[in-house]
Amino acid sequence: MKSHIQRPTGAFVGASWAALFIGALTYLIGLWNASMLLSVKGFYFTVLMYGLFSAVSLQKSVRDRLEGMSVSGIYFGLCWFSLGLSVLLLSVGLWNADITQSEKGFYAMSFLLSLFAAVAVQKNVRDLALFDDEDISASADGTGTGTGLHGT
Repeated sequence: MKSHIQRPTGAFVGASWAALFIGALTYLIGLWNASMLLSVKGFYFTVLMYGLFSAVSLQKSVRDRLEGMSVSGIYFGLCWFSLGLSVLLLSVGLWNADITQSEKGFYAMSFLLSLFAAVAVQKNVRDLALFDDEDISASADGTGTGTGLHGT
């Protein structure tokens, strides 16, 4: 499996982080400026945090399984359930919210952008850590210049 992993480019890493910050910050600024009860703002904030955590946890579980690490079926199932539940909670909340359709779309799109970006950032962090570990071991062994899996 390791031979198929390529080092993420700086552009992809930067774009992933930018998408995460743009999505989450846009969502949070929208909440800050919204004329909702504080408890409703708290609900939407909690849904965002729950969604981000569940997306990252699911990505890690999928990656662990691909790399042959043990991930229990119940944890894997809970990751999927949590991600689905966070999307469902946001959907139900927005469906019943007394806000305009454009605001509903704004929250939905910034939420989904944040989830996608969180998965991409987690993947990049894991890929870069894999390459950094190989660079250190290759330099310590004197077997290479520490350029990663492809030896180029």
